[in-house]
Amino acid sequence: MAGVFCQRAAHQQHAFGNYYGAEREGLVVASRRNMLKAGLAGVAGLGLGELLRTEAAAVQAGRAAPRAKSVILLWMAGGPSQIDTWDVKPDRPSQNRGPFSAIQTKLPGVLICEHLPKQASMLDKFTIIRSVDAKHSNHEPNSVFQTGNIAAAPRVNPEGNKYPAIGSIVSKFCGGLNPSVPPYVVFMKSRSHLAFAGYLGKRYDPFVADQAAKLPIYDYVGVDTGKETGADLFKLPSGLSQERLHDRRALLEDFDRLRRDLDRDGSMEALESYRRQALEMVVGRRAQQAFDLSQEPAASRDRYGKHLWCQQALLARRLVESGVRFVTIDLSYHPASGTWDTHGDNIPPYGGIKKGLGPLLPLFDHLVTTLVGDLDERGLLEDVLVIAMGEFGRTPQMGTQGSTDGRNHWPAVMSMCLAGGGLRHGQVIGATESDGGNIRERPVMPADLAATIYRYMGVPLEATYLDNRGRPRYIVENNGQPISELF
Repeated sequence: MAGVFCQRAAHQQHAFGNYYGAEREGLVVASRRNMLKAGLAGVAGLGLGELLRTEAAAVQAGRAAPRAKSVILLWMAGGPSQIDTWDVKPDRPSQNRGPFSAIQTKLPGVLICEHLPKQASMLDKFTIIRSVDAKHSNHEPNSVFQTGNIAAAPRVNPEGNKYPAIGSIVSKFCGGLNPSVPPYVVFMKSRSHLAFAGYLGKRYDPFVADQAAKLPIYDYVGVDTGKETGADLFKLPSGLSQERLHDRRALLEDFDRLRRDLDRDGSMEALESYRRQALEMVVGRRAQQAFDLSQEPAASRDRYGKHLWCQQALLARRLVESGVRFVTIDLSYHPASGTWDTHGDNIPPYGGIKKGLGPLLPLFDHLVTTLVGDLDERGLLEDVLVIAMGEFGRTPQMGTQGSTDGRNHWPAVMSMCLAGGGLRHGQVIGATESDGGNIRERPVMPADLAATIYRYMGVPLEATYLDNRGRPRYIVENNGQPISELF
């Protein structure tokens, strides 16, 4: 069954996915039919029809409908320091341990950074992994951990950007929980910070949601400009009302009826059903309401706070409630290597550990604990897996690039944290050597993380997809295995 969903569609490189808005096919009225097709593709070019067909095929084959599981990835673009977050070394010399103190957590004997007190108080709901092997990872683009594939490194592999994001794989094999919302959504500061669908084709690229909601605009060093995004993604072009769009859909149906008479297996009728549902995503209210923060009670908005990242976290919660499968939040102000790239105070705009990382940690602490707590109170935490990580760790010793307080890139090891998803939490997995520079026990590879997410989401680990040459590729490569301690 692994290859059931791996048929590579025609026009795979076509930006409009399976709407084929620019193709002249059959009987054509260019000014109407293709206008509608291109309009749908431009807003809903998410492979929705393909996802609906996949879901319908599963039901017809007697397989169980997918459970309502989702993932929220908090992407700490730039690479947070393991020693100054979740793998503190309080007994080491200052040039190793850094400027921050360690604090006790709810888990006896487990220490984390003093700037994460809220997480410390509820660490029983989290898992910390201190032995993540990031040797093959880099940033700009940050692809290895977002794909789970060590070959997804465009800096050293010309084909590196072809490996699909984990969110794209989830979108393909799980589909959406509701046809009115996209299955995979990202809030993106820079395209170079995220992985995309690659070999799967553009229809499995994420829905980029930055213009779908009113959000504060921050400058490159994290200062609120006082401006907001226009939230105009769902606005129809001038002069095109929802009524007119429905009229144009009716015209599309008329032309399809001419072709349906020639159809022998009912595929045209099914295709029209999928198109109708795709249109509902454009003109319906479910997606628009999910992105509309004014629908959220004031107390809830105040609980998350006004910061951009916190507002995006609140939107992520609203989106998974509405049926989105995978949400990624690009936690960065800067579109280059990322705000967590804390080389030193003489390396603007990132800063070093004390002045660069220092202000980020209380903000992250509030964001992640508010999100996890809110999901828990709403009864959603069992079915929403929250993951926070970057692309690698930082050097054990302070001082880099002429600075005294920064840390350079350190792919030998990094830390990350997880919560929710009905997994086994309240634990620390793996350990580093005494200086935090190398893995001492229980290495966790990028492919292990991917396998963990796929098992949680119910995607068969032996599933495959086709690359551009028509060759099958496994969604889990590099001998990846689910992290057994979590199950």
